[in-house]
Amino acid sequence: MTIEKMKNRVREMITDKRYEHTLGVEYTACCLAYRYGADPIKARIAAVLHDCAKYVPHARMVEECEEAGCPVSDSERKNPALLHAKLGAVYAEKYFGIRDPEILSAILWHTTGKPDMSLLDKIIYIADYIEPNRDKSPILAQVRKEAFHDIDRCLILIMEGMMNYLTRQNDLMDPMTKNAYDYYRTAD
Repeated sequence: MTIEKMKNRVREMITDKRYEHTLGVEYTACCLAYRYGADPIKARIAAVLHDCAKYVPHARMVEECEEAGCPVSDSERKNPALLHAKLGAVYAEKYFGIRDPEILSAILWHTTGKPDMSLLDKIIYIADYIEPNRDKSPILAQVRKEAFHDIDRCLILIMEGMMNYLTRQNDLMDPMTKNAYDYYRTAD
């Protein structure tokens, strides 16, 4: 399936606003791929598909993840919106024919991150945060600059900001985000 066909299919699965976000992630991921020497085609595919399961009802997300053999953590059961990344990787394989483990991993980890991410994992995680349509983070300008300077430092900034935000909101944090942050902070 071509990237254009994937985009058309994804457009039917998500809202117009989320589709604009998806196009922004695709553009940003491609730019980051060229900057760091990653495969721009893989970056585009992962970006286009990263939110393909975003609007699946929460109960169905849990059910479909379990059916696909994806473990569902306690934090994901309490906040099923986190599952859209896991289910997105399942959908990428099932409905879009993606077999490349690097692309599937980038989709899988784009929300929480994880320790020892691949270059493509990092690119999709960062592109999702900094794409041109995003404007909520108070550190966005700094993060955008760092994204093209030091990719690992950029990850730390994003994860630190996310953990601070979730703590202030008294919101549930997936333990994997903390694990990823600790991994990169100590590797720094």
